[in-house]
Amino acid sequence: MRNAGPIESPTDPFASVPLPTSGVSKKPRIEGLPPGVSRDIFGPPDRQEPRPAQGPSAPGGPPGGALPPVAPPAQPWPMNDKQPSGPPAPVFGTGGPVERPPAYEPEPPRRRRLLSGLLAFVVILAALAYVVPAVLMSGSVLRGTHVAGVDIGGLTVTQAADKLRTELATKLSEPVVVDTAGKKDTIQPDEAGLELDVVGTIGQAPSGFPSPQEVWRGLTGRTELQPKVNLDSSQLARTVEGLAEAADKKAREGRVFFSGLQPKSRQPEDGVLLDRDDAVRRIGDAFLNGGGNVVLTLRPAKPVTTPQAVETALAKATQAVSAPITLTLGGKQAQISPAMIAANLTFNSDGSGGLTPAFNAKAVLASVESSLVDAAQQPRDATYDIVNDKPVLVPARTGRGVNDKLLARDAEKVFDQGGSRTIPVRLGAVAPTVTTAQVRGLGIKEVVGTFNTTFDCCQPRVKNIQRMAQELDGHLVKPGETFSINEVVGERTLEDGYVEAGQIVGGRTVAIVGGGVSQFATAMYNAAFFGGFDLVEHRPMDYFSPRYPAGRDVTLLYPDTDLKWRNDSEYGVLIKTAFTDTSASVTLWSTERYDEVEAAESDRRDFVPFRSESSSAADCVPTTGQQGFTIDVTRVFHNDGKVVKKDKKVTVKYRAQPQTTCTAIN
Repeated sequence: MRNAGPIESPTDPFASVPLPTSGVSKKPRIEGLPPGVSRDIFGPPDRQEPRPAQGPSAPGGPPGGALPPVAPPAQPWPMNDKQPSGPPAPVFGTGGPVERPPAYEPEPPRRRRLLSGLLAFVVILAALAYVVPAVLMSGSVLRGTHVAGVDIGGLTVTQAADKLRTELATKLSEPVVVDTAGKKDTIQPDEAGLELDVVGTIGQAPSGFPSPQEVWRGLTGRTELQPKVNLDSSQLARTVEGLAEAADKKAREGRVFFSGLQPKSRQPEDGVLLDRDDAVRRIGDAFLNGGGNVVLTLRPAKPVTTPQAVETALAKATQAVSAPITLTLGGKQAQISPAMIAANLTFNSDGSGGLTPAFNAKAVLASVESSLVDAAQQPRDATYDIVNDKPVLVPARTGRGVNDKLLARDAEKVFDQGGSRTIPVRLGAVAPTVTTAQVRGLGIKEVVGTFNTTFDCCQPRVKNIQRMAQELDGHLVKPGETFSINEVVGERTLEDGYVEAGQIVGGRTVAIVGGGVSQFATAMYNAAFFGGFDLVEHRPMDYFSPRYPAGRDVTLLYPDTDLKWRNDSEYGVLIKTAFTDTSASVTLWSTERYDEVEAAESDRRDFVPFRSESSSAADCVPTTGQQGFTIDVTRVFHNDGKVVKKDKKVTVKYRAQPQTTCTAIN
């Protein structure tokens, strides 16, 4: 048979190689492999994938026994995994240079499927590990959450709140012991208005549907939260005020006064004052940190006057009562005796280090003016007398009299600088302070509000109540005016007839001049309450006392704690007071504006039990325990059988008053 010659193929690099006819193996050539490379390279025959038959008789082959289709170009077999860099080396053949094809790399599909399945399994397992515990934890406080040692993890918000109130309240009830210049007092949490903020505390805890990090922390860790507490700064300030009243020792200015005819001196003395703002801060911080001991700061208070100024004033006082003062008016004379001078003369600080005389000429004239001026000529203010339970107008009168201010000026000059002890005086027209016209047109005709309060007889505080009643009896409040006890009465002093008595200040009983007048203020408040007047300012007492109406009591302390009410009517208001050894009353006379004024009280709620304590202090005052509670009071106004208006509700929160047993041995 004739040589067939080379078969030309533009794509097969081996197509131009002559096919030998003898001397070669009879093993059939496998398409797509280089010469001499067996298909066994792909593994044993039973593991090889079947290939479709080739040739004219093969199913699907070319019809008519035509030549089989040209096989795809053979791929050069890679001899080394590492190929040189740069462009592939050309392979030369009859068809010219061609690029070397990429190496053949069979893919292992079974291993890829195995890895994909394993990865999917891990993802599902991780998702389940998060979702399952997250669902179980959702709707509750994150597991492992603790507040000051109380475990609230896994509880609902409501359950956690109840548990904190039950278990944490006792842990927050540690008192604070304050040391004020060596004197120790114990401040209880309720005295500072300390309260656990349950909502704020639980609000710090993770809840709801947890994140993956929270799930991990809930399963393996612990979340520590600090309890949030609130302090009632106003209540704590009142408590500190009570401490201050007991601790303060005001600087004493030098002073000269008389005991009988004998001049006495009081030397200036340093004092100390409790730093109130600092005390509130320190005590508050101590409570927020769980209790403990606190040392309070006392600030020095220095007097202005000097010892030398006192000695100088003492000599002048001795000279002042050495002889009487003679007042002359025309041919009339009146003498102010040394005893009268001594009773109305003091030497007080002038604010610049010295002492100056202060002479009460008005009080002196009340005794001696009749010797100079007929009583019928003296002025008189318009007022009312209550006769047979009805107000009777006493008209004003312009008169003539000695000018008390001029007399005081002239007498003080004599006492300070010496000179003639005869002082000529002049009469002048003296107008009444309150005219008849002012009173007559004020509509004072009937009782519009009254209140009576009772007390035990013969205690020092009773004298203070009676003295305040005397000072306010007959006071007139004009339309539009605001009445203030502290402004009208002023500071309660020994010179004005007040005495030292116990009064509760900031939850503590302290002895102050004028103690007990809060009971009179309570009577005044209730008279104005039922009179329908505008209640401008008042502060309820810290503790409830059965002798007072709940929610309608008043505490009074000069100068900062006051009772104020405004006469918001078009009529005047006349204040009339009366008292006995066991009671005091305040009655307001004006014109009725309402048929009835009612005090609507809510039920008492939020009861707080009182605690028991004992004290060995020498100034201990025994008290009866009284539970605390909260009450609302609303003032309701009626006319013609209908409610015409209501005041805004007033909420009063009383503290629990401890039961105190005194153990001091007398």
